[in-house]
Amino acid sequence: MTGTSHSKTWLADFFRKHMPTREEMERNKYLAPIAHRFLSPELWRFTRRSVPRGIALGLFAAFIVPVGQIFLSAFLALPARANVPLAALATFITNPFTVPFWLYIANRVGTLTLAIDAQTVGAANASLQRDWWGDFGWFLETAGVTAFGFIVLAVVSAALGYAISGFVWRIVVARRRRARLRRARAVRAGS
Repeated sequence: MTGTSHSKTWLADFFRKHMPTREEMERNKYLAPIAHRFLSPELWRFTRRSVPRGIALGLFAAFIVPVGQIFLSAFLALPARANVPLAALATFITNPFTVPFWLYIANRVGTLTLAIDAQTVGAANASLQRDWWGDFGWFLETAGVTAFGFIVLAVVSAALGYAISGFVWRIVVARRRRARLRRARAVRAGS
């Protein structure tokens, strides 16, 4: 050991190593007016309630807005008492490299959800083609369906993220407890 403190999980160690410290955030000139709210210790702890909330809010913010997801997730984490670092980290599911993939998925989800049939689309396009902006009819149709798909993805991914992270949290805690009990039994058997 090199004298650094290690937590009980490698994931917490990873986050502590790569996330800005509370002191660095306190010195940030942009966060100075609201730093006292973000630096509350309860927003930086990994607990069974704050972790799923942070994941859910981060995923929601990742899909609901195209820019500024980290700030949105951090602001949403304040009243929800969610883990701020995890909320910010979860937003990276949508990044410049994955945007084309998510655009395609959002379009498919929006199309499936809205169940737009060919006749409706054809009638709408024919009406738009007569107007001065007829060339943009396909764009308006696709953009609307895709935007709706992103709203669906935001809500569904947040719900799934909350459920899955809560389930994983319970598994990790149960394993740790079983290991602790095994060690305690081994110590009692050895004495």
